[in-house]
Amino acid sequence: MTVFNKGKDRFRSLLDKLRSIGSGDRSNSLTEHSRTESNDHKEEHGNATIVERIRQHKWLFGKSAAAFGLMIAVVWSGHHYVQASMVDYYQVIVNGEEIGIVANPAKIEQFKQEKRSELSKGTSDVRVVVMEPRIELKHEKAFNEQTDDQAVLDRLGGFFSTYPVGVELLVDGKPMGVLKDEAAVQTMLEQMKANAVASLGKKKESGKVGILSVASAKETPVSTELLKADFVQQVEMKEIRIKEEDLMEPEDLQKKLETGNIAPTKYTVEEGDCVSCIAKKLDIPKQVIYQNNPSVTNDMIKVGQQLDLTVLQPALAVRTVEKVVENQEIQHDTEYVQDDTMRLGVTQTLTNGKNGLKTVTFQLTKVNGMLEEETVLNENIVNQPVKAVIKRGTKVIKGEGTGKFAWPVLSANISSTFGTRWGAFHKGIDITGNKNIMAADNGKVIAAGSKSDYGNYIIIDHLNGYTTLYGHLSKILTTKGAIVEKGEKIGIMGSTGDSTGVHLHFEIRSNDSPQNPLKFLNR
Repeated sequence: MTVFNKGKDRFRSLLDKLRSIGSGDRSNSLTEHSRTESNDHKEEHGNATIVERIRQHKWLFGKSAAAFGLMIAVVWSGHHYVQASMVDYYQVIVNGEEIGIVANPAKIEQFKQEKRSELSKGTSDVRVVVMEPRIELKHEKAFNEQTDDQAVLDRLGGFFSTYPVGVELLVDGKPMGVLKDEAAVQTMLEQMKANAVASLGKKKESGKVGILSVASAKETPVSTELLKADFVQQVEMKEIRIKEEDLMEPEDLQKKLETGNIAPTKYTVEEGDCVSCIAKKLDIPKQVIYQNNPSVTNDMIKVGQQLDLTVLQPALAVRTVEKVVENQEIQHDTEYVQDDTMRLGVTQTLTNGKNGLKTVTFQLTKVNGMLEEETVLNENIVNQPVKAVIKRGTKVIKGEGTGKFAWPVLSANISSTFGTRWGAFHKGIDITGNKNIMAADNGKVIAAGSKSDYGNYIIIDHLNGYTTLYGHLSKILTTKGAIVEKGEKIGIMGSTGDSTGVHLHFEIRSNDSPQNPLKFLNR
């Protein structure tokens, strides 16, 4: 029986006593009243009897009023006692299940926050997600209800749980690996970009050609500007539920992305091998041979030499776009003054010539450091060349060059320039445009045939110390020994030999030393 019910019983007991008192007084009064009336009747209603009757009724009224007052006091006291003993509490319902009552609902919220913080810490290498239960608080009120907040909190803790998560990196939708969080993935990706950008400034010595006159000291970059660095493939990040053993180290994932987990490939040089022959036989870029084997110079390899021909197949490739400005010399023109008093082959310099200087702006697009595309954006003349004037004998030798070269292709566009561009030294320039190939100056054809690297090619000797070479032709329209004039059609542009597309490979040589054709050709 509750305290509230005990209070009600006490209250009822008091009321019963009051009623009994009132009933007893009333019975005694009636008996007395009857006796008095009999006497009054007998004594013919005397004055003394009337006075007595009044006195007796007054006493009865007084006792009734006292009893009524006592009843009101007891009722008020009981109600006050009950109200003072009423308790506010909250029913705690977790996932639809009642687990107990608490007096202070703020303790539930505080417990949730502390539990969430405690479980979220996990280990240093693995992040966890806290699974919280659905908690409802129902306000109620009862007489002298007892609560045990700590017991409810202890039980509530059993409803919380965790599971490990990581961030998965996807390349073109294919899962590559899992790191701790998005920040770790982003840091690794930025490191890959930084490595690719850092490699742009490194000079590659592989494939160098030992010719001192190949490049002028003036032909050096004036400035290099990185325009863009991004990824070729689509990169996505997604948080997933994992097992702890699924987590990778950032260095391991980066290596997997950069190398594709390709095993090293070794090749032993055989009799008759050459750099371009090996590249063609194994269907790999020549640049791979030069980059992987710095000891290969001037295309010289020996029988029995072991080469590293590992071709990386990165799962994620970095594309960089650079704007490079270079200084390049402009070859001066030579004017010949005929003198019939001088014999053939005798010359006399009247005015010394002076080469000019120009800046050429290129846009280079590379993927993982490998040149994919090269575009000449513009040229600016810094110093105009000074023409040389030379007097020579008047006897004209058929096929002798003028000393001034013309573009061998109309509407020419340069797709690759002179110098170390592809990991190896490029001895000429690659030109696209009109398919008709023309002689750059007067001269005599000294070679017209085919090679594995140049494909169908022509060499013209201009009989003045210069020769020009025209490679990758689809068709040769002249023959060895023929005398050709400047601008004469000698072949058709093609993609024969070691070529990656239809273009003309054009070289200018001075005493068999490769020269930059852009020194002699201006737009």
